[in-house]
Amino acid sequence: MSVETERIGYAWAINHALAEEMRRDPRVWMMGQDIGRMGGVFGVTRGLFDEFGPARVRDTTINETFIVGGAAGAAMTGTIPVVELQFADFGLVAGDEIFHKLAKWRYMHGGKLELPAVVRLPTGVVGGAGAEHSQSLEAMGMHVPGLKVALPATPADAKGLLKSAIRDPNPVLFFEHKGLYRVKGEVPTSDDYLVPFGEAAIRRRGDAATVVATGLMVGRALEAAEALAAEDIELEVIDPRTLVPLDMDTIIASVERTGRALVVHEAVRTAGAGAEIAARIQEAAFFALDAPVWRLGALDTPIPQDPELEQLVIPSAAQIEVAVRELVGL
Repeated sequence: MSVETERIGYAWAINHALAEEMRRDPRVWMMGQDIGRMGGVFGVTRGLFDEFGPARVRDTTINETFIVGGAAGAAMTGTIPVVELQFADFGLVAGDEIFHKLAKWRYMHGGKLELPAVVRLPTGVVGGAGAEHSQSLEAMGMHVPGLKVALPATPADAKGLLKSAIRDPNPVLFFEHKGLYRVKGEVPTSDDYLVPFGEAAIRRRGDAATVVATGLMVGRALEAAEALAAEDIELEVIDPRTLVPLDMDTIIASVERTGRALVVHEAVRTAGAGAEIAARIQEAAFFALDAPVWRLGALDTPIPQDPELEQLVIPSAAQIEVAVRELVGL
């Protein structure tokens, strides 16, 4: 059965998801800095203020504590807030509200209330935003029980995962990559298009090694795979899509077939999400491995302001290619 699609950008796919869910459910509303008439610092929410008005698209002051804390309170009273923090780094300013209130209050109240809040977190490097505006902090959400964590790598997943996040009765940290906003792809037009949490996508089939990549690194892993395919080195590329819940079944099944695994993410290598994935691969597929599980991440250094230097800090397609060559013994 064919699915009707349109070719749109990653940012526009997020915009469509927000609009569709606000039309579907009057409980859904938005809050954040400059998300109204300005459409947000990256223009992702443009046009929504005109359609839904100031009651459902609310501009706020520069106060992340208020934005996320207000979302927690509003979620408990029966609405579904979707809040935008201009940069994922600023989630740390609202650390108590994210990691204690959103993550813990449903549990602490015996499940008597729901917290269906979505925190949109523009993440990653783009154009020299600097060390305080370019970090990839998704592992922190993975470390704190009570939160779900999504990292869409394609326009279609940006739409489908966000719609699933809005419909989820639990709080979701939605890490949307700033460097992908202008990337275009085929996106289903259906208002009922959803991408379920906890189901990884196999972006490319192969038998030489399994590459598990997230966010911006998915595209770079595929680029490396194309280059290696010219030499008959076929990589299997897996995109987890969500870190919480994490689809280890798909990853383990792949590693058991290929015998080798490389985990790639934009976050710093030390204590990143890749460390957890690598550990689980080692625990579940140790006897299938023909080599140690490798990890590739950003350098353990603050991200430079210079646009060219920042790219030297995070993994490139060429570095993924080199890592695979060493992993398979070439």
